[in-house]
Amino acid sequence: MLVLRSVALFLLAAVLEIGGAWLVWQGIREHRGWIWIGAGMIALGLYGVVATFQPDAHFGRILAAYGGIFVAGSIAWGMVADGYRPDRFDIIGALICLAGMAVIMYAPRGG
Repeated sequence: MLVLRSVALFLLAAVLEIGGAWLVWQGIREHRGWIWIGAGMIALGLYGVVATFQPDAHFGRILAAYGGIFVAGSIAWGMVADGYRPDRFDIIGALICLAGMAVIMYAPRGG
C-alpha cells in the first residue's frame, strides 16, 4: 500500500511540475500571457508541496527518483499536449529512467 501511495504522489507531482512548466512555456513562448504563466507558477509551487508527502524522509532520494518519473512523464505530456511522437530511443531511455527510479525508491534496504 505504501508503494501505491508513493507512485500516486509521484504521478500527481509529475502532472503539477510538467503541467506547470508547460503553462509557463505556453505563456511565454506561445504568447498566451500572464494568466498562463501565473497558473504555471502556482502548479510548480504545488509540485513542491506534493513531494513532501512522500513516505521516504530523504529529499535527495525523492528528487532523484522523481527524475525518472519526470523523464517518462515529459515524453507522455509531449505526446498528449503537443502531438510529439517519440522514437524507440526516447521510449527505451524513459524505461531505463523508470527502472532507475524503482531501484532508488523501492529497493529493499536493510537497517
